[in-house]
Amino acid sequence: MEYVNSVKIYRGSSMQRSTKIVATLGPASSSIERLTELVAAGVDVVRINFSHGKPEDHKQRVDILRAAAKVTGRTVGVMADLQGPKIRIGKFASGPVSIKAGQAFILDAACKLGDAGRVGLDYPELIDDVVAGDVLLLDDGRTVFDIEQVVGSEIFCRNRHDGELSNNKGINKQGGGLSAPALTAKDMADIKTAAMLKVDFVAVSFPKNGADMRQARALLHEAGSDALVIAKIERVEAVANLEDILHATDGIMVARGDLAVEVGDAAVPALQKKMIRMAREHNRFAITATQMMESMISSPVPTRAEVSDVANAVLDGTDAVMLSAETASGQYPVQAVEAMVRVCVAAEKSQEVKLDAYFLDQVFTRIDQSVAMAAIFTAFHLKVKAIAALTESGSTTLWMSRLNSGVPIYALTPRTRTRYRVSIFRDVFPLLTEYIDDDRDAMLWHAEETLIAAGAVEVGDLIVLTVGDSIGGAGGTNTMKLVRVGEYRRLASKT
Repeated sequence: MEYVNSVKIYRGSSMQRSTKIVATLGPASSSIERLTELVAAGVDVVRINFSHGKPEDHKQRVDILRAAAKVTGRTVGVMADLQGPKIRIGKFASGPVSIKAGQAFILDAACKLGDAGRVGLDYPELIDDVVAGDVLLLDDGRTVFDIEQVVGSEIFCRNRHDGELSNNKGINKQGGGLSAPALTAKDMADIKTAAMLKVDFVAVSFPKNGADMRQARALLHEAGSDALVIAKIERVEAVANLEDILHATDGIMVARGDLAVEVGDAAVPALQKKMIRMAREHNRFAITATQMMESMISSPVPTRAEVSDVANAVLDGTDAVMLSAETASGQYPVQAVEAMVRVCVAAEKSQEVKLDAYFLDQVFTRIDQSVAMAAIFTAFHLKVKAIAALTESGSTTLWMSRLNSGVPIYALTPRTRTRYRVSIFRDVFPLLTEYIDDDRDAMLWHAEETLIAAGAVEVGDLIVLTVGDSIGGAGGTNTMKLVRVGEYRRLASKT
């Protein structure tokens, strides 16, 4: 498809913002005009929610997104978010029902259409996962059921609060413990679709441990994809197994909706800080999600509480903040992105720049990681203009971005795949360069020219540059150089 001539040309840039923005696509953000506005406003990664739509819908949105990115000249990654197990009630015969505090209610695996006293279950295995005394939270905790007994296919409950219950509302068990597998048959089919679309990231919903993430990665590899995998932390079991999950994944998403229902809303802020910190310590990236600017679904401005929420996630060190319904179905998707950009930039300016204390106690066993850390240390103390990493896989820039040096990191790579992968790393800005006939000086000259053309540096600026002796091979970074911009331009002029 060709859309470039149908819209205004935008030249937005996110190079003054370290924290990345993920925006969910949906009915409010599916046209070339709207997607171009969103990308120009500052979206770095788009999320395709596989809970809604068919493969052809996803393909159309990805095609339009890539056209919009081409129009704006920006690098925008694509994330496929798998639906995961959906533990829900069934449907009611006559629409929503009102339930009173203290009213008895039955969840019945054998019920086809519900009424004022009972409703069916899309997940009949729930009857094997609960016992008398357990607490079920429906509709994100708006309805609370205390289980009194389980008999056959029926779960006898008592409702705590006045409220309303409608079709297909989700069910969580307080404290966790539901046995549903992380990857359903639908997810396995959707992984093949994600591979076909060549997405850059795949988010796995409701993983309980590292084994779930290893299974997802294996299925992706079987489908021909090397997409980075993201674990959405939204189960009690995932919190307990976070160390195991971090070893098996590339990044995590602090999915605060279902997580809050399972662990209690008051526990989430501290868990958010812990998870982001652990992700950085394990060289993984982190995304903070759920209701970050929820009011902007119907309001052109965020609430003060939402502004504080986004700012605190930035100060926690998150790599990215995510918009869901705000951009998927909201009335003000572009304004939501613009507001998030403003908050991120302001929070970053207020943040003290210092190397984390744990950095001094680290032992590095890889040459390329040691060079990356040396570059950060040098850039921080010399206050250079930029760090330029010539990278094949993007690993060097990921390691650098785990520490806040106050210096922007430019990932210079000839690999289109790598350019999109690093789009979610905090402080990292991807630039496409090229390797010229295995000539290292020519390659470094081209890297300089790319940085100058992008407006990242000027002739005379001091930069830290990392590169490998073996051109074109992943994991080969073994050299750090301090370079005065223009040095290789002068060398080129003499030859």
